[in-house]
Amino acid sequence: MAKLQSMKVIFILLKNNDIKNIVAVVLFTICSINIQAQESLAITGKVVDATNQQPISKVTIIGADKKVVLTDSFGNFSISSKNSILTIACVGYDAQTIKLKNKENIFIDLSPSTQFLQDVIISANKTIQKRIEAPIAIATINAQTISDTKAQRLDNLLNKISGVTMVSIGNEQHTMSIRQPITLKSLYLYMEDGIPIRTSGVFSNNALLEMNLTAVKSIEVIKGPASAMYGAEAIGGAVNIITQAAPAYNLGFVSTQINNTGYKKVESQLGTSFKKWGVIANFSYADKKKGVIQFSDFHKAAFNLRTDFKINEKTNWTNTLAYVDYYTDMTGSLDSIKFAQKNYNSPHTFTFRSVAALRIKSMLHHQSNKNSETDFTFLYRKNSMKQNPSYLVASTSNASIFKGQINENAFSTYALFVQHVQKFKWLNSKLIGGATIDISPQSFYAQFIWIQKDVTSGNYTGYTLPTKDSLLSNYTTGISNIAGFVNYEATPFKNIKFVMAYRFDRFTYNFKNNLSATASSGAPSTTNNFDRFTPKLGFTYNTNNVGFYANYSEGYVPPQITELYNSTTVPYLLPQTFANYEIGGWLSFIKNKLYAEWSLYLLNGTNEIISVKQADNTNANQNAGSTRHYGLEYSIKYKPSNQLQLNIGATNAKHYFVQNVVKGIDYSGKTMNAAPSFTSNAELIYKPDFIKGFRISAEWNHQSSYFMDDLNNFKY
Repeated sequence: MAKLQSMKVIFILLKNNDIKNIVAVVLFTICSINIQAQESLAITGKVVDATNQQPISKVTIIGADKKVVLTDSFGNFSISSKNSILTIACVGYDAQTIKLKNKENIFIDLSPSTQFLQDVIISANKTIQKRIEAPIAIATINAQTISDTKAQRLDNLLNKISGVTMVSIGNEQHTMSIRQPITLKSLYLYMEDGIPIRTSGVFSNNALLEMNLTAVKSIEVIKGPASAMYGAEAIGGAVNIITQAAPAYNLGFVSTQINNTGYKKVESQLGTSFKKWGVIANFSYADKKKGVIQFSDFHKAAFNLRTDFKINEKTNWTNTLAYVDYYTDMTGSLDSIKFAQKNYNSPHTFTFRSVAALRIKSMLHHQSNKNSETDFTFLYRKNSMKQNPSYLVASTSNASIFKGQINENAFSTYALFVQHVQKFKWLNSKLIGGATIDISPQSFYAQFIWIQKDVTSGNYTGYTLPTKDSLLSNYTTGISNIAGFVNYEATPFKNIKFVMAYRFDRFTYNFKNNLSATASSGAPSTTNNFDRFTPKLGFTYNTNNVGFYANYSEGYVPPQITELYNSTTVPYLLPQTFANYEIGGWLSFIKNKLYAEWSLYLLNGTNEIISVKQADNTNANQNAGSTRHYGLEYSIKYKPSNQLQLNIGATNAKHYFVQNVVKGIDYSGKTMNAAPSFTSNAELIYKPDFIKGFRISAEWNHQSSYFMDDLNNFKY
């Protein structure tokens, strides 16, 4: 329309044949051409994370005429604007206003926000949201921290979080403590991109060694029960490892680590994006030979591959492959006297643990409109853990002959996860619903062995099989889990958000024993079913850089396969359940340079499975235990400048038995073993502006003493 009007003016002015009007015509024409050029100015580009160069989706791009567009899953955008000034904003990043020199194929680096109240999370409700909108205790290890730390193992990162104590027991093997004592029990859920890395019923306390640290983008830890969203085993907490997507352009690196204890590690990464495709590969290999402790060699190879394909403007298809091959010598425990003497000899010469873990995920994401999106995920797992375990070496009446076993616990998984998100204008609410079907055939065998011991040296020198069929266990279990969940969030009042979630799970164990009833694990073939409804309710309130939350949540775990079927009978067991009551909050002041967060919780456990002495002096697993856990978790972050940051996190906690009678001994009222009452972490980081890329830090970890036995007679 502007063009037609300018032509009409030119015709009228020329008709008057006036030199002044002719000059005006020329000037007006030039202005008209300029206006037309501004109106048709097209700007295209890509927005990436300044830390790792990964594309950022759903970034808001605002033109000078207030026109708004969002970046797609590859970070791409296209906008028409009257000039080259754009405003770029995204939750969790510092906003920018820029004037462009080039109009096409521009790259915009967004830096993660330095304002702590702008931290974003995914794990709380399985969608992106601000941390201060989630009524739970959750902490994040971001990409910058991971890059700076150069961690050998995940515990080097997770122990920075208040309330988390991940204990290394050698060569990436570990135990965990999140709102629970340091334990090997199935009280934690470990996930990769929101999907559990193992199936329920075959928990491994060493599951996190099946992760490739090189491929990790960030880590989120939910403290307390999260079963309403994620299901079984999310009791003490849930650890979600979020992997890297492809970078916006060709990018890669190779790095090495080496130390004076025989440890070596090589890491590499290569990724790129082109047209509708993005691809990234991460590889790492670590080993240790002739370490400080005798018989403690290990090696681990890990490989991750991810591809992203943009089918159209609304649909993306992502495929990932993760594979880990792991082997370690199993040293066994060290005698305290020898440890004090710095004598690290081991009597073991052949015990080992070997893990092969494969995970393949295919994910389809479809966004119908700005208020509706759906995800479909197909998962295949294949996992095997073989052992000649040092902890099962036992004595006999002959001082030179011991007994042990070689075993393998393996499973495969075929699973489908579906999730839909629907936003509503009414109460600014959001409904998240989903369903899961998980079919996981599992097998376990254990073979008896005789072990020879050199009485003079005290070393175990070798082993023999009594017969080829000297089996202690040989069974298969068809594990199935069908689940559905719903999560509803609403903001009925200003600054107040309510969250309600509910989940139903049905587990079926179809157990088939291949041994006779006379075997030590000759339990009859049977089918067991476990049903569980799990609720969560909470709210948040935020105003003027201050906020708080409250929640009630439940967690549960069905009996593990080994708890049910490793005997001559199948005990009647119920899922262990935990009820959590929690309040917490956060505040930021001194222009957001100082941030503090806290949570106070009470966690009650019931139907806990313990070994109980029977009338005939045998022992059987029963739901006979109850425990109580309460504590205060708190953290402080102080960042007076971009060069200096101080992080402090700590936990005061108490864990004790409410009721617990094991093998005739009453532990009720006693403090649980391996339950320190205080843990803390502090780190001071300095990044001088005058040396680009340089970082120096000092980190301090502290753990109080704890009882080593449930009768509270011995302390560590």
